[in-house]
Amino acid sequence: MVHAFLIHTLRAPNLEDTGLCRVLYSCVFGAEKSPDDPRSHGAERDRLFRKEQILAVARQVESLCRLQQQAAGCSSTDLQPQFSAEPVSLHEAPHGAFHLAAGDPFQEPRTVLWLGILSLGFALVLDTHENLLLAERTLRLLARLLLDHIRC
Repeated sequence: MVHAFLIHTLRAPNLEDTGLCRVLYSCVFGAEKSPDDPRSHGAERDRLFRKEQILAVARQVESLCRLQQQAAGCSSTDLQPQFSAEPVSLHEAPHGAFHLAAGDPFQEPRTVLWLGILSLGFALVLDTHENLLLAERTLRLLARLLLDHIRC
C-alpha cells in the first residue's frame, strides 16, 4: 500500500547551502496518530504531525540524492532547472530506495522509493513488502506526466 506521495525541492550537491528542502506537494493516504498518546489530539495537531513526517522523508531523499550525485562525480548543474523543450531522461535520473525503521518517522516500518529530476524530488512511501519494480515504474510515470504538464 502507498502511504504517501511527495514532491520536494533538491539542492545541487556542490553548491553552498542555498536554502532548506521544501515540500511542494504531499498527499498522505490513511491516518497515523501521534505515537505519544493514543487519544485524539485534534485535526490541527495530526496535520502538523503528518507534515513533520513528510518533511523528514524529503530531507532524507535530498541527502541520498546529493550523496549519489557526489559519488557519481556529477557537476553542480545537473540538478538545476533546465527550461528546454527537449524531454528529460528519467532513466538517467538519480533514484533509489531506502528503509525507514519503525518510529523513524512512522510508527510502522516503511520503504521509500525516490527519483530526482532537475531540481525536484519525487517520493513514494510504501509498505515494506510492496513490489518495488511496480512502484518504481509508477513513480517514473507520475514524474514524467507531471513534468510534461508543467512544460505545457
